[in-house]
Amino acid sequence: MRHLWSFLAGLVVAPVTWVLVTLGQDGSGRTVHRWVEIGTYSTPNLIEPAVYLGVAGILLGLLGTLRFSPLGPAVAGLLLVVPYLGLFVAPFTVRDQIPESWKMLGDPLPLRQPLENGTLFLIGMLLLMAVFSGQRWRQRAGGPAEAELTPAGAPVEHNPALGDWPPADPLKDPTKDGDTAPLTLAYPDTPTEPLPRRTGGESPWSAPPRATTRPEGTTEIR
Repeated sequence: MRHLWSFLAGLVVAPVTWVLVTLGQDGSGRTVHRWVEIGTYSTPNLIEPAVYLGVAGILLGLLGTLRFSPLGPAVAGLLLVVPYLGLFVAPFTVRDQIPESWKMLGDPLPLRQPLENGTLFLIGMLLLMAVFSGQRWRQRAGGPAEAELTPAGAPVEHNPALGDWPPADPLKDPTKDGDTAPLTLAYPDTPTEPLPRRTGGESPWSAPPRATTRPEGTTEIR
């Protein structure tokens, strides 16, 4: 489908460009010649032909640079190149086939002018060279999905899934790797002194009871 729309766009852009370039060149040339004759100038007179040429440039740029089917630029380029190439074979016949007395918006439309000065040939060759762009031949619809590019400086959000976590290490068997010694608990050589037993009236925060034995070298006072 994209080839069909590109083909139709080429059929429309080629004659429209021819007309716009004719209006722009003729209007710009007559304006400048008029300035030379009267010895003064008025720049607003160039606005209208500049608009014609600007619109023609936009149409050619869209057809020649965007990633559409290469069929459109090829068709438009051939339609603009073939009339000029016909001048090499039968110049008078080709020239007579182009109308000269047309008018558009009250202005004369000399369609022979861009043909004779080679403008059509130049534009047609530019469109034909756009056909050889490698990006035009890459399939967009139905092709492999392109990887999405993360803009520079944007934080990358990662939501770990259950399968993203590394597998847990298996329990180590003490009988493997040559380690055959059983696991034993270490006990001190001498038992520690047992803690004094609290009575029922003591709180957990009260001081421990005093020792009942007297240190050596002391006397009991009654």
